[in-house]
Amino acid sequence: MTDPVDYRTDPSRYRHWQLTFDGPVATLHADFDEDGGLRPGYKLKLNSYDLGVDIELNDALNRIRFEHPEVGCVVITSNKERIFCSGANIFMLGLSSHAWKVNFCKFTNETRNGMEDSSRHDGLKFLAAINGACAGGGYELALACDEILLVDDRSSSVSLPEVPLLGVLPGTGGLTRVTDKRHVRHDLADIFCTTTEGVRGQRAKDWRLVDDIAKPAAFDDTVREHALALAAAGIPSTTTSGVELAPIERRAEADALHYSTLRIEMDRAARTATFVIGAPEGEQPTEPGAIEAAGADWYALRLARDLDDAILTMRTNELDLGTWILRTEGDANAVLAMDATLLAHRDHWFVRETIGFLRRSLQRLDVSSRSLFALIDEGSCFAGTLLELALACDRSYHLALPDEPDAAPTLVVGDANFELYPMVTGESRLERRFYHEQAALDAVRAAIGQPLDADASLELGLVTSNPDDLDWEDEVRIALEERVALSPDALTGMEANLRFNGRETMLSRIFGRLTAWQNWIFQRPNAVGEQGALKVYGSGDKARFDWDRV
Repeated sequence: MTDPVDYRTDPSRYRHWQLTFDGPVATLHADFDEDGGLRPGYKLKLNSYDLGVDIELNDALNRIRFEHPEVGCVVITSNKERIFCSGANIFMLGLSSHAWKVNFCKFTNETRNGMEDSSRHDGLKFLAAINGACAGGGYELALACDEILLVDDRSSSVSLPEVPLLGVLPGTGGLTRVTDKRHVRHDLADIFCTTTEGVRGQRAKDWRLVDDIAKPAAFDDTVREHALALAAAGIPSTTTSGVELAPIERRAEADALHYSTLRIEMDRAARTATFVIGAPEGEQPTEPGAIEAAGADWYALRLARDLDDAILTMRTNELDLGTWILRTEGDANAVLAMDATLLAHRDHWFVRETIGFLRRSLQRLDVSSRSLFALIDEGSCFAGTLLELALACDRSYHLALPDEPDAAPTLVVGDANFELYPMVTGESRLERRFYHEQAALDAVRAAIGQPLDADASLELGLVTSNPDDLDWEDEVRIALEERVALSPDALTGMEANLRFNGRETMLSRIFGRLTAWQNWIFQRPNAVGEQGALKVYGSGDKARFDWDRV
């Protein structure tokens, strides 16, 4: 058995990225350690990357967000001569299991989506300074940036060669961003995505594959000029003093994980994992100065970081636990008080970044290929921010206590549920739930701040079922047993379809369509069979295809 993947790291342990700062501009230098692969059997040549590279990138981005609020633009470039990034390491992909490939692509997708999320909501801009060959996932990283600059040296190029070279698709949104984001004409995109040599110089600019080009002698100055302009266009910084991200506290047992704000209990026989998220405890800071003083120990930020790490850890290391049960415990009023602080100071840089971390962590839950069930029972505190967990679920069960109404568990809708946590589609989970139907949303809005028992929450359409205490255990048990007995493959496809049920956006296309196609292609013999393109790459053998179009 291989060692579990740990998503926790810090700059002192980086092997692949160098991070420098110059006023409002941070620069991430790609210099991937060939011998620094996360798993044995391959070398990260030509700045090709694996999951370990992106774990560092994700950490570096969070360091910039929280530890360097003065930064308005992040430049991504390379320290290797004539190589920007050659994309995901092909030998790693060839050696990896199907599940590893899919989880790897999903995480890299989320990291790049997070860059666009920070640009859209928090004013942190990104510039790709392509100073060498840029292929596959390297160009997909550039596509996630606000601007792309390419050195015009007659050799540096951009390419998406996955289809002709490997028999697979660009794995992190490249096909969709080329059209939806950069508006590359579809016939030109067709040429671009079916050739291996790439596009250089003026043609890359003319085709809209890059925003600008510059000769080598002027490239650094051009990059600096564009970076400063992007930084100035973002949200002005009011401080140069950030908040250090201390290590995430996590204690592991054979069948449990313990964090400061939540715990996970695993039932391997039942193939379920129960996430129990706790409400804030004790006095919480309510003013910006005190919130900054609390730093990484502030409950809201701890919750975001704990939840994020828990989702990633379980998604990667516990493949057999296909059903996640979400529960909460604690004082709902404490959750609502936290939300009031978030809403009151949402324009303060630290609060804004914390909201962003929570938003992205909840979005990570939305796209996890696990069945999600919420149990709203005695001691629950599904209110405001924590109610988002239930709204993200495929089903929710709310315990009714008709003989003990004063002891009945309740849920509480807050303003945060309408304002703070849009999905990747840009809509709230309530809007997604009710298809933007105004009457249903108005009814829920009218109930903001009211503790809703099982009958009231069912009437408003906020839960799936409201069994009473006589039926609760049997109904929940049967529902979970039935779910666990279904095909995981079919459930993954079904859940992704149903969760993104409304309007379509670039990101819903990436997760709802592109990753589904890639998931299928990753299992096809044309890609991964003994003579598949991904398997024979680098061997000198020619791929052997099944010519049936399916």
